[in-house]
Amino acid sequence: MAVLPIHAEKPSREAEDDHKMTQSLPVIRRDLPGALAIALLWLTCVPCSAVSAAQEAAPGATANQPAKRAAASPSKTAKAAQPEKPEGKKAAGRNSGSEQAIVALVNDEPITGYEVQQRAMMLAGGSVGAKAQENFKAMLKDPHTTERLKAILEEIIKANPGKTKQEILAIFEGRKKDYAMSMQKQAVENAKSSALPGLKKTALDELIDEKLKLQEAKRTNAQVTDEDVEKIIDGIAERNKMTKAQLASTLGGDLGPMKQRIRSTLSFNEVIRRKFGQQITVSGKDVDRFVASAAGGGEEQVELQVQRITLTMPAKMDQAVVAQRVKEAEGIRAKFKGCATGAAAAQGLPGVKFENIGKRMPGQFPEPTRTMLLNAKDGEMLPPSVGTNDVELWAVCSREVVKAEEQKRNQAEGELKQKEFELIAKRHIKDLRTDAHIEYR
Repeated sequence: MAVLPIHAEKPSREAEDDHKMTQSLPVIRRDLPGALAIALLWLTCVPCSAVSAAQEAAPGATANQPAKRAAASPSKTAKAAQPEKPEGKKAAGRNSGSEQAIVALVNDEPITGYEVQQRAMMLAGGSVGAKAQENFKAMLKDPHTTERLKAILEEIIKANPGKTKQEILAIFEGRKKDYAMSMQKQAVENAKSSALPGLKKTALDELIDEKLKLQEAKRTNAQVTDEDVEKIIDGIAERNKMTKAQLASTLGGDLGPMKQRIRSTLSFNEVIRRKFGQQITVSGKDVDRFVASAAGGGEEQVELQVQRITLTMPAKMDQAVVAQRVKEAEGIRAKFKGCATGAAAAQGLPGVKFENIGKRMPGQFPEPTRTMLLNAKDGEMLPPSVGTNDVELWAVCSREVVKAEEQKRNQAEGELKQKEFELIAKRHIKDLRTDAHIEYR
């Protein structure tokens, strides 16, 4: 066991400190299990945030370069946390070729291995985080992790003669965090590699259905626009309090598969509405039966008729830009003299959008907008509110009291129609599959 040398030629306080450090090093080693317990306690607090950090730090572990390591036993997994050598060009070439290979033809339209891999990554998005944490905890419990941390401390002691106990432990803290991040990255990669194989068949079946949906939408001229798809993506990111880049990271690094799914779903919904909309009917007796079978009741609620004016802001903005936009919003509010003047008040400024939202229940608005709308008078516009990408002005035009029974009936009718819609959509996609030429390779 290495100890620090004692310099006899320094009979000073510095020499005394060195001597104390020499005497304390065995204590550091004896106390190591306790120090490791603290380290592991710290480590177990990290995984939730570290999983996403590791995903962002390792974009190569996406569908372009799927992880090839199967979920290892705890001891192997802990060893695997050490830095790895990159794969050779030959192996990377084989990967790329297999991903670009056509795995299925749907009415002569190809589906590639890359598309299947990307879709499987998206489907795995929710399960990878939980599995990665499970893998990480297994690494922490493995004896190899403790041994490796001991070895790191020994290396630091040998490489830093003359340093105090506090300095040694400070260096060790930094090395420990680096080691934790490598373990977390490995935990994510192992989680991905274990989840993907079982999801590839599901991914392929989903992609085949999407090809058929988009082909049918194209044939009936019912395709949705890119703008419609982007609005849905923006809404998903906003509800999850994420940027688009962060959302992409949780889905394997690419929003393409999610956009494809949204595009096919919206387009096919439009196909069903056009072809079978008149067939979707619900009788009053069905509504009564549904309401009677539903548990619970409800109180009277308020339905608000609202308008919104949005002032967009550039991606790169500073306080001056925000202040200018707020000032312009205040100018619009000053010109607002009731909902009949809302559209006119919004005219004349660049990047300003007016929307007549219509009737909405208060629960559909986030706080504090919800409370402010409920407390506003009819015909009143709220003060400007600054968001991430824009400044909003909300106006309450009118309000109606919706009786609980009427609300329950409307809700029941909507749910029954949705179920009927989904049944018709399933039957239609089944018919399209039967009539399609699907070739697996």
